[in-house]
Amino acid sequence: MLAIIPARGGSKGLPGKNIKPLLGKPLIAYTIEAALAVPAITKVFVSTDDPAIASIAVELGAECGQLRPAYLATDSARAVDVYTHVLEQFVNIGEHFNEVVILQPTSPLRTSGNIIEAIELFQEKDADSVISYCEEHHPIVWHKYITREGKFEEIFGSHINNRQEERKSYYPNGAIYIFKKELLTSGMYYTGNSYAYIMSREVSVDIDTMFDFKQAELLLRNA
Repeated sequence: MLAIIPARGGSKGLPGKNIKPLLGKPLIAYTIEAALAVPAITKVFVSTDDPAIASIAVELGAECGQLRPAYLATDSARAVDVYTHVLEQFVNIGEHFNEVVILQPTSPLRTSGNIIEAIELFQEKDADSVISYCEEHHPIVWHKYITREGKFEEIFGSHINNRQEERKSYYPNGAIYIFKKELLTSGMYYTGNSYAYIMSREVSVDIDTMFDFKQAELLLRNA
C-alpha cells in the first residue's frame, strides 16, 4: 500500500507550515513517522514542489522522486490530480499500487494507530474508500449564511430544535483518506461502498493558521 503525503511549499494562512518546527521537529515529521510505523504501508512518498521540504522528507525516511510541477502547486490545483501524478511516476518505473493512503501533513495528532484502524476498516469492508471524520459540535441545521450587511440568510430553514433533538452530523477532518486506485484515478472520493473512520475532536486538529498550530502544540504538550 502506498502512502502519499502532499506537501507543497506555498501556504497563505501559515507560510512554510509543512516544515515549521512543532515542539522541536518539522510539522511534516509527525505524519512521516506515523506512516512509517504502519505495517500495511510499504512506501511513503512525499509530493512537493519545494526542495527544502523534499530534503527534510528524505532525511526522515520518506521518498520524494521528482519535484511536483508548478501547475500542480497552485491554490487552484486539484488534489486528485496531484495523487494521479504520483501514481503515474510509479507506473513509469514499473511499480503499481492498487490501494493508496493520503495523509496530509497538517494533521500532526493523527497517530499510526489511527491509520492502522482506518486501513483495517477499509480491508474488512472491501471498501472503495475510507475517509476520516469527526463529530460536528453543533447541529449543522444551526448554520446560516451571513450577508455583507451582517444579516442572516437561511441555509436549512428557520426552525431550530434543541441540540439533543437533532441527529449527529460529521465533517471530514482531513487526516486520513484511503482509496482503491480505480476510484482515485476516476476523480471521485466516495461511492455507495465508502465508509467513515470516526476520530475524536482531540486528534482532529487540521493546521491552516497560527491558531491551529498553537492548538496542536498545546495538545501535543499535554498528550
